[in-house]
Amino acid sequence: MMLHNLLGAFLALSLMFAHPLIALSADTSYPTKPIRLIIPFPPGGSSDIVGRPVAIKLSERLGKSVFIDNRGGAGSVIGTEVAARAVPDGYTLLLINATYARLPAIQKLRYDPKTAFIPISLMARGVNALVVHPSVPVNTVKELIALAKSKPGQVIFSSTGIASAPHLAAELFKMKTGIDILIVQFKGANDAMIDLLGGHSHASFSTLLQAVPHVKSGKLKILATTGLVRSATMPDVPTVAEAALPGFQAQGWWGIGAPAGTPAPIIERLNREIKEIMALDEIKKLMFDEGAEVHYLGTTDFSSFVDKEIDTMFSIIKNAKIKIN
Repeated sequence: MMLHNLLGAFLALSLMFAHPLIALSADTSYPTKPIRLIIPFPPGGSSDIVGRPVAIKLSERLGKSVFIDNRGGAGSVIGTEVAARAVPDGYTLLLINATYARLPAIQKLRYDPKTAFIPISLMARGVNALVVHPSVPVNTVKELIALAKSKPGQVIFSSTGIASAPHLAAELFKMKTGIDILIVQFKGANDAMIDLLGGHSHASFSTLLQAVPHVKSGKLKILATTGLVRSATMPDVPTVAEAALPGFQAQGWWGIGAPAGTPAPIIERLNREIKEIMALDEIKKLMFDEGAEVHYLGTTDFSSFVDKEIDTMFSIIKNAKIKIN
């Protein structure tokens, strides 16, 4: 009987400590297989430019491949839904950008953006650039406004989808200036850029990340950036606000999230690794050279940031009456 009681006590103690040991094991053993980072946009856009180097560094630090899965379509809804349905085990991650916060204001989603994912880390922020094709006979924002006023409905802006950052920036530009421009929507940032580079459209509010290489090569002219202060990447370029429209602002951001239910030790591990990656000089330089700036936020602050962005975008889009046809 005494032996039986001792065995029972030993078993009770073992069960008491089981869950902490399992959590510790998940933290120390993760990952044991490749990790998929879903980028819910076609290749070539700003999300690719930010996501790929971070994935490479994560692969090195975690000892397992972090591979990119581009799932473009429906303004990022398709890829985001794939991630939302994934097993929450840390082996499927999602690149989240400003589009994520705009979607619930323009269409009914099969996931709740405030609860379907855990925002792990904000990585970078970047302003947009007002760029034009070299054939457009303007060199300043005021000249572009004058051209558009002289040719109502004839100046074409390429955009990356309804309620995308370029679309909202162009709509804000229209509202602030009273001009009549034609905004043409494309499936992704790469398609919109190809159209602009080909001279089929005349202008665009492209991410600075995507525009800088084409500006440096002379394939595009940059008229202004869209922050409230000049970009450190291109300090000689004025903002739209200072060039013509006081108060004008349109900025983007990029981070990484995981499906809700992903174990806390895995979230913490990924957050630690991303924080250290974003502190690397080579990553800072890469982002800077491409037109973005590292802006790290941890899980708690990033979660609050995303919730606030969703509420803000909902208010703006509803007031502008923007809808998907």
